Amino acid sequence: MFEINFKKPIHIYFIGIGGISMSGLAEILLKEGFKISGSDSTASPLTQKLASLGANIYYGQSVCHMDESVDLVVYTAAIHEDNPEWLGMKALNLPSLSRAELLGQMMKNYDMPIAVSGTHGKTTTTSMISQVLLASHTDPTLSIGGILPSIGGNIRIGSSPYFVTEACEYTNSFLKFFPKIGIILNIEEDHMDFFHNIQEIRTSFHEFASLLPSEGTLIINQEIEELDFITKDLSCSVITYGFTPDCDYYACDIAYDELGLGSYRLVRKGKDDVLVSLGVCGRHNISNSMAAFILSDLLSLPEENTCTALQEFKGSKRRFEYKGKIGGITIIDDYAHHPTEIAATLEAAKNYPHHTLWCIFQPHTYTRTKAFLLDFAKTLSQADKIILADIYAARETDTLGISSALLRDEIIKLGKECYYFPTFDEIENFLLENSINGDLLITMGAGDIVKVGENLLGL
Repeated sequence: MFEINFKKPIHIYFIGIGGISMSGLAEILLKEGFKISGSDSTASPLTQKLASLGANIYYGQSVCHMDESVDLVVYTAAIHEDNPEWLGMKALNLPSLSRAELLGQMMKNYDMPIAVSGTHGKTTTTSMISQVLLASHTDPTLSIGGILPSIGGNIRIGSSPYFVTEACEYTNSFLKFFPKIGIILNIEEDHMDFFHNIQEIRTSFHEFASLLPSEGTLIINQEIEELDFITKDLSCSVITYGFTPDCDYYACDIAYDELGLGSYRLVRKGKDDVLVSLGVCGRHNISNSMAAFILSDLLSLPEENTCTALQEFKGSKRRFEYKGKIGGITIIDDYAHHPTEIAATLEAAKNYPHHTLWCIFQPHTYTRTKAFLLDFAKTLSQADKIILADIYAARETDTLGISSALLRDEIIKLGKECYYFPTFDEIENFLLENSINGDLLITMGAGDIVKVGENLLGL
């Protein structure tokens, strides 16, 4: 594998530089003195920012964009071997690294790399941890899988030993990492276009935990099924959290205010209890915040700073994000695209003031929709009324005979009011005609369904 020497910057070309993670890594390297170039399909605020920092950005992909001046090519898992720039890289015999391999090497450049993993909640928890570290003026470097308003983006370059990043299990990317503190939030079936079954996913997370050195620490949710399989034979320390007294850290006396914001008493073995109030909704975020608090204790950060940071944290972009009101109708947007995430978001919404709860859901990928069709129907039925958009294909093509119309039929079988419209215009018109003052509309999914709410608001 190609090894980067951070004391000797080189020219790195990114295939797909506009992605949320790729753009962040490129920005860090730019500020470390590397020459950066790369391509993406279209311009975006992320690519425009990189260009303003000195990167050479191409739109569209062509073999003409690379030459012998490139020392290394970085690519994502979405790049296939028939990609013209991949073919150009091979023709020029240029060395390459995957995005995950590059991120792993970058982690070696910091004394305290922290990796946040789990099937759900990575971006929110990484954002919470970021707020906690910033509140104690630790000057961390942050790589977040979403936009964090307090840093004005998805990346922050600091000068301290702390490096915080998300660690995704898809294609076993996180097995290329070198963390000293690892967090596992949850483990469930997902990415079934790569994994074959839940046991294969558990094995992957066990291998991730095994990357931690003997002086390292694993922070893990004790509610994870077959926890012992994940933690067996680890040389590092293990700290558990959850909602029962047998955990090292656990939450009790849970309450929600009139906006659904959670508060609880955190009981810690060997430490005094602490009262925690959150600026975000839902039981799942209480769980996420416990992981952030444990990390704070591990790093000996001031408790009062951590409490303040968690209370002031209002979420990252597309995570139960308040978008605005129109005609007394509240519009929220959320990234949930897995049944467990949907259930958590809709459960949190029940504590938010509303008359009728509408969920406008865009399924994400054909494989996920087919694998969880009945689970999607059941969890979406927590809403009062459901509207479905067409499936967002992402990296896939439709070869499975699955559709949003089939999902609608399953929801109707459960006795719920559900509609399917193939265009956003039809969805928007239907909502304008049928939602009323006091209703809560949640646009939901990992695609571009956010546009529906923004169009209604005229954003």
